[in-house]
Formats: sequence, C-alpha cells, structure tokens
Amino acid sequence: MKLTKEIKTAILVIASILIFIWGYSFLKGKDLFSSYKNYYVVYDNVEGLSASAPVTLNGLGIGKVNNISINRQGKLVVEVQVKTDFPISKSSLLQVYEPGFIGGKQIAVVPNLEDNIMAKDGDTLQSAIRLGMIAKAGDQLAPLQHKVEGTLTSADSLLTNVNSLLDAENKENLSIAIAELTQTMRTLNSASKTLDKMLATNQQNIDQMMNNLNKTSDNFVKISNSLTEADLAQAVKDLESTLANVNKMMSDIESGEGTLGKLMKDEAMYNNLSAASKELELLLQDVRLNPTRYVNISVFGKKNKPYVAPQENE
Repeated sequence: MKLTKEIKTAILVIASILIFIWGYSFLKGKDLFSSYKNYYVVYDNVEGLSASAPVTLNGLGIGKVNNISINRQGKLVVEVQVKTDFPISKSSLLQVYEPGFIGGKQIAVVPNLEDNIMAKDGDTLQSAIRLGMIAKAGDQLAPLQHKVEGTLTSADSLLTNVNSLLDAENKENLSIAIAELTQTMRTLNSASKTLDKMLATNQQNIDQMMNNLNKTSDNFVKISNSLTEADLAQAVKDLESTLANVNKMMSDIESGEGTLGKLMKDEAMYNNLSAASKELELLLQDVRLNPTRYVNISVFGKKNKPYVAPQENE
C-alpha cells in the first residue's frame, strides 16, 4: 500500500503533537509512561510553599507539588503528585517543612505504618506544618525580646528616677560626700604609710618577739610530750586508790570504828581523856609550886611538909 502525501503529513503532525505533549510533560517533571497518584491536602497557610516544590519521603524525592489553589473558605488546597511503591496510608501526614536556610518549602510524607487503609488516587490527606530553624529561633527569641524590652523599660524608669533625685542640692551633697571620701582615702593611705614605717623600725623587735613566741611554743610542745610520755594512767589509779582509802577512813570515823572514831563518837572516852588531862595539869602545877615535895635533897634530914592539894585555876 502506497502512502499518499496527505497520510504522511497527518502522521508527521500527529507525531509532532505527541512529541510536544511528551516534552511539555517531561519539562514539568511528569512521565507519561509512569503511573502517578494525586493527593490533596488543605492548609491554613502554606508558609511560602510554591508549585513544583519537591515531595519527599524520609528525605527521598517521590513527587512534586502540582497545583495550589484557594477554596471558598479561604483555605489553601495543595495537589501533590507522587510516584512510589511505598504504601501510603489514608491517615498519613503531608507536612510542610523547610529543608535549609536557602531552599524553599517542601512537603514531606509522614506515613502512619499502623494504618492498613491505603490512600487512593484523589484522596485528601491530613496536613501538618513543621517550623523551620528561623521560625523556631524567632519563637525562642520572642520571650527574650519581651525580657529585653522590660529590662530597657525598667532601666529607663531607673534613669528617670535618678535624674529626678539628682537636683542641685543633692548634686552638691554628692560632691561633698565624694570629696570627704577622697579625704578619708588619703588619711587611710597616710596611716598605712605610717604603719609601714613603724613596722620597718620595729622589725628587729618583732623578729625577737616571734622568736620568743616560737620558743614558748616549743616549750609547750615539750611539756605536752612529757605529759604524754608520763604514766598518767597509773598516777590516776594511785590517786583513786588513795582517795578510796581516805573515804574508807572517813567512813570508819563517822561510824565510830577505830581510835579516832571512838574518840569522836564515844562520850565516856572523851570525858576520861578530859579528866586525865585535867589531873595532869594539876600535877604539873603542883610540881611547879612545890618542887621539893617531889625532889628532896636534904643534907641534914629535913622533914617533909604536909601535902596541900593545888587549887584549880579558874
């Protein structure tokens, strides 16, 4: 069968149209010979997401954003086109995120592996937004900004109060106080110099005093060592024994045992001793008054005088 020019021209036009459609789809990132799935997701704010933005799964590119439109409620409807054999459940999230400081927004598929109901082509999935580094930094810096503003306000109030306090009279008083403080510092400096001179003049005496103090300390150390080496335990034991004997002796005296005890407790013995002492006193008095009665040296045989009892001294 011989093709006519008209048939060849038609075939060429159809081929050109198909090549144009394939090239246009290729430039848009769509393969005509591959199976894609389209999902929809609704956002309140797409955070700068644009069409043709990549769609990733765990960082792997699996599609792109096809279209972004606004519905009647003012919501943003995003259509994504994905190509993957990984099962995407109906409860999976399509999360808008920022991959870096320079790159634009992207959409990440966050699958729910516990859900066994798979999403179909044309289903609407749940939306989510993950703040980027700049947004997080802004949220963290917002409280700091409020604190800085509050601090600046307090500082401004403080300066205002200080300015209100520093009137002419207060400034003069402050100047006087500073001058007196300066004079006090000068006096302290002079006293310090005088003290330095005094220490330098009496350095020898101070050294001698320190030497004496060191010797005294050494003597105390020796005394302490002597006391440590002494048998204090035995001395204490002997002292306790002596005190026990003294206590026993005092106890015996109190109970009337022994000579001293009987002397202190026996009234008859006390009376006998008192009478014997009185008789001894009379005897000594008689010997003093009449010595010849007891010692008689007679050459011519002189007779003794009759005995006269001595009288008691009142």
